Amino acid sequence: MAKERGQKVIASNKRARHDYSVLDSYEAGIALMGTEVKSLRAGRASLVDAFATVDDGEVWLRGLHIPEYAQGTWTNHTPRRTRKLLLHKAEILRLIGKTKESGLSLVPLSLYFKDGKVKVELALARGRKAHDKRQAIAKRDAEREMERAVGRARKGKW
Repeated sequence: MAKERGQKVIASNKRARHDYSVLDSYEAGIALMGTEVKSLRAGRASLVDAFATVDDGEVWLRGLHIPEYAQGTWTNHTPRRTRKLLLHKAEILRLIGKTKESGLSLVPLSLYFKDGKVKVELALARGRKAHDKRQAIAKRDAEREMERAVGRARKGKW
């Protein structure tokens, strides 16, 4: 059987980029059971309530929902169990220092296959206030309108 190459996104957390301002991002492996991988290959996962914590020098992903594998038997997994993230020791130590700062948290941005292995993109993020969210939306809309104007000018429809 040929080895998989490239990336295939399983799930992404679009709400995280709206609710948080991303300071730094990390790619982490994730320790899974066989039925979890089979369920992910079917494209079934939800990052809606997921977050990561650092406990005793290890990083754990909590709240990730991977539904039970349909063809699984009594060996099926628990859908919302806590899963261990695999990072280098230096990255874990950096995350421990950063998360002790006030207002910083670890938020998963996306879950994907990379060369056949499941990876999670983890972001070190600071929560946004309501006025920050409004400013971000206004800035994005202004940039979109500028792009449209430039596109119309290039086409000669100005």
